[in-house]
Amino acid sequence: MGGGTRLENANPLIFQRSGERQLTTEEEDEEFADPIDDREIFDLIRTINDPEHPLSLEELNVVEQVRVRVSDDDSTVSVEFTPTIPHCSMATLIGLSIKVKLLRSLPERFKIDVHITPGAHASEQAVNKQLGDKERVAAALENSHLLEVVNQCLSGRT
Repeated sequence: MGGGTRLENANPLIFQRSGERQLTTEEEDEEFADPIDDREIFDLIRTINDPEHPLSLEELNVVEQVRVRVSDDDSTVSVEFTPTIPHCSMATLIGLSIKVKLLRSLPERFKIDVHITPGAHASEQAVNKQLGDKERVAAALENSHLLEVVNQCLSGRT
């Protein structure tokens, strides 16, 4: 966060990170057809950096495994995320970061739905409309500055 910028949520609650998932022998076997599940999607998004704080979305409880739904058979992924405050101005950026991470990580056959947990944000409908509009998402990613910010959120922390 740049100097002199006032944080919207200066003292967020920090939650404990879940442990690494232990892979089974079947999951490690490249010959075995392993369906994508809720935990695999959660593992992809939990380490996304928050745009305001040096913390992950999991540490801020913005994403939780219980809010991830996957149907490998139907090729659908649905992720609900909960901004730390009801008027968070970063909600669209957070949702866009989640969506981009999944678009880059999953096979093209998947339909990805990213939206705010119902009742968790003052502008929930507007943010969900933006995130659900393919053309708006594509246009946002053509903005080099916005893409740079998204990539920063997706880069690993040290």
